[in-house]
Amino acid sequence: MDVRVTTTIDIVKADDDEQRIVFGWGSVAVTKAGEAVIDSDGYTYSVTALERAAYRHVEEARATGVEHRGDAVGAMVESLMVTPEKLQALGLSADAMPLGWWVGYRVDEPTWQRVKSGELRSFSIQGVGRVA
Repeated sequence: MDVRVTTTIDIVKADDDEQRIVFGWGSVAVTKAGEAVIDSDGYTYSVTALERAAYRHVEEARATGVEHRGDAVGAMVESLMVTPEKLQALGLSADAMPLGWWVGYRVDEPTWQRVKSGELRSFSIQGVGRVA
């Protein structure tokens, strides 16, 4: 069965006016405390499933829109999928940060103004998944 899922996570940093880059967690599967995150539709994601979706987005899309409507308003400039293996390879403890997908997008001027004003305060990742 296919299901449509949506996750909303706050923008952590908005870069300077010249760069117009917004950063934050695109999606988090597991908190630093090791608890599974439940999205706004009541679903949880494995780190492996999120990792596959993140890499597919980077390979095939790399664009962002606003509220799942209209044309792209920005392009991906940063993507890091945090997994237990990567934390270990970096010499970080298992609870150093959440397991999830950190992203950065350079956005157009109208969207940047909406971020700066506080109107747009979060990322909302949307996709279609298959429930086994």
